[in-house]
Amino acid sequence: MTNSLLGALKIVVRTDPGLVREQNEDSVFADADHGLAILADGMGGYNAGEVASNMATTLLSRKLGAAFKATAAYQIDGQSGQPFARRCLLEQIAEVNSAIYRASEGQSQFGGMGTTLVAAVFCDDQVVVAHVGDSRLYRLRDETLVAMTHDHSVLQEQIDSGLISVEEARYSLHRNLVTRAVGVDSELEVEVHVHPVRPGDVYLLCSDGLYDLVDEVEIQSVLEMHPASLEAVATLLVQMANDNGGDDNVSVVVVKVLHEFPASRGAWSRLRSWLD
Repeated sequence: MTNSLLGALKIVVRTDPGLVREQNEDSVFADADHGLAILADGMGGYNAGEVASNMATTLLSRKLGAAFKATAAYQIDGQSGQPFARRCLLEQIAEVNSAIYRASEGQSQFGGMGTTLVAAVFCDDQVVVAHVGDSRLYRLRDETLVAMTHDHSVLQEQIDSGLISVEEARYSLHRNLVTRAVGVDSELEVEVHVHPVRPGDVYLLCSDGLYDLVDEVEIQSVLEMHPASLEAVATLLVQMANDNGGDDNVSVVVVKVLHEFPASRGAWSRLRSWLD
């Protein structure tokens, strides 16, 4: 069984320290041939956030790569009826969480470190999205930009409960207080969803250093302005964040779906599907 991803995706990544922070505590990873994109925004004391985010992207990409060699990402899990990628993300992020938590507990200089995380696995004309914290994934489809993740943050809880409006939230002092983070506690709740993918879709993974400084209308405008050049899109988004103050690290992963990538399951699987 093969997954025809070759040439189906184009991915461009950018990460920048911004204009104020000395360290870049963001970390990104992307592999178009294997349909994988990961972004992490670290937090903690001196250098600890950088360590946490790098551990998250490095360990998770390695673990997912090994797991998908043994079992195809798109293979349907018998218990859940969902792609194997969904269960794999839950299991491997839990392992990454434990690794970061142990490092934090075992070395005083890393005490309290953690990281947000958003990861996307593209397989069988779907994207499986896992996230923790307030790093986001957006989708641009048919001139509509939609946030595919829901922040795990104090601010989002205040919005959801009606305490403040979305507009008021832009000026809140609680903008960067997350309610979940990888590596902070021994146990972690990860949110995972599966969405259908269409050719022409553009997906944007980003840290809060982008959307805190560039509003969604402007983000959509940039994504639509340069449809043929993801490099220009990624560069301009980072530049706009810096032009608007650059008071945080800013990272983006831009993914464009060039054509369909259905899984090829072979004659026996097609026959079973027909019989079902």
